[in-house]
Amino acid sequence: MQLQPLTAISPIDGRYRKQSEPLSAYFSEFALIKQRVVIEAEYFFFLADRKFFTIPSKTKSHLKDLVGNFSLNDAEKIKNIESTTNHDVKAVEYFLKDALKASGGSDIKEWIHFGLTSQDINNTAIPILWKNAVELEYLPLISALKNSLEALAKDWKDITMLAHTHGQPASPTFLGKEIMVFAERIQNQLDMFKHIPFTAKFGGATGNFNAHFAAFPKKEWLRFADDFVEKKLGLKRQQFTTQIEHYDMLAAHFDNIKRINTILIDLCRDIWQYISMNYFIQRINKNEVGSSAMPHKINPIDFENAEGNLGIANALLEHFSAKLPISRLQRDLTDSTVIRNIGVPFAHTMLAIKSIQKGLTKLILNEQKIKDDLDNNWSILAEAIQTILRRENYPEPYEALKKLTRNNSVLDKNSIQTFIDSLKVSSAIKKELKALNPHNYTGHSSL
Repeated sequence: MQLQPLTAISPIDGRYRKQSEPLSAYFSEFALIKQRVVIEAEYFFFLADRKFFTIPSKTKSHLKDLVGNFSLNDAEKIKNIESTTNHDVKAVEYFLKDALKASGGSDIKEWIHFGLTSQDINNTAIPILWKNAVELEYLPLISALKNSLEALAKDWKDITMLAHTHGQPASPTFLGKEIMVFAERIQNQLDMFKHIPFTAKFGGATGNFNAHFAAFPKKEWLRFADDFVEKKLGLKRQQFTTQIEHYDMLAAHFDNIKRINTILIDLCRDIWQYISMNYFIQRINKNEVGSSAMPHKINPIDFENAEGNLGIANALLEHFSAKLPISRLQRDLTDSTVIRNIGVPFAHTMLAIKSIQKGLTKLILNEQKIKDDLDNNWSILAEAIQTILRRENYPEPYEALKKLTRNNSVLDKNSIQTFIDSLKVSSAIKKELKALNPHNYTGHSSL
């Protein structure tokens, strides 16, 4: 079958193709081939700028046009070369050499890929693509979600809500503060994320510039490489490497995204629970169907889909961060097939964030249900009452409230106030205790 969304094996390129298509610019085979071409050409130009050779103006113009207008047809030519070489980076080298020969640069074509190994290209191309995807796609999207949560927290900052610790009624909280918990957790991780550098390897077959020094022993190749990778490509060059990049910083990125995803799973489950408790009602799309059999249902599918996608993403990110930094001796090939898949958890993560954003826009606050739950749970004042009694040095206040509240299914305002009247404390303390109710026992929200 011809490959198209309905015949794709992966839902990323099938069912979710419309949402994930922009990520092809960073994680597709075409994107990688194109970036390899860019790196090889930039290195070639950099050598020329450092006076290793001179590029004829016609040749330079032709090569710049080829790189700037690199097309699917060009990528297919490289794939055809690869069918003979059985080596993807060597195919790029031959493609560029053919371009030089066609534009009067035959005598300088051997400067393409001069002194390099394939990982000098892959371990700069992939980090650039990853950097672009993170900075242009992921960080704006997760930051927008964090901002949405902060806006909701502000809107709901005065909504008093029954808390539930261990699933049981607990001291009241503010809905806005509970939402702000997630915004703060995300921000903390983003602050950490921004300190992790985007690193690259560039140093020849085993990281020592052997070929470079053999050809030009008096050249300052380390400074050359630092300038090329950091000033030209915008990456940080690892100074001591084997044939491949350490992947330690890339693994740190994966782990950081994984932690943010875990926070988002926690958010999804909490919102799901609040919907189940009827604290939120969902906006209805009259054309959508919640259940094929039960017409009344409006399912929290956005948060469920997000949770599922986040789980898939984290499973893959966990494997990548554990596997990629490990390579036998100076290099084995196990990283090659793994790193080709980094776009998959990235895509699942992006789908999840978009689903959460969509789900949040459907939420309608059910203030009456929240109020009713507070009104029906006067036992939560036990903490406040026993704490005030502790302040007054009342004998065994915790035990007295424990006896009153445990297994008391009819505990209400009257029960609480009758108990307060029975206490051997001053009238002023009784008045203070009676002023408490589930709506005003809220503490400080910090918003």
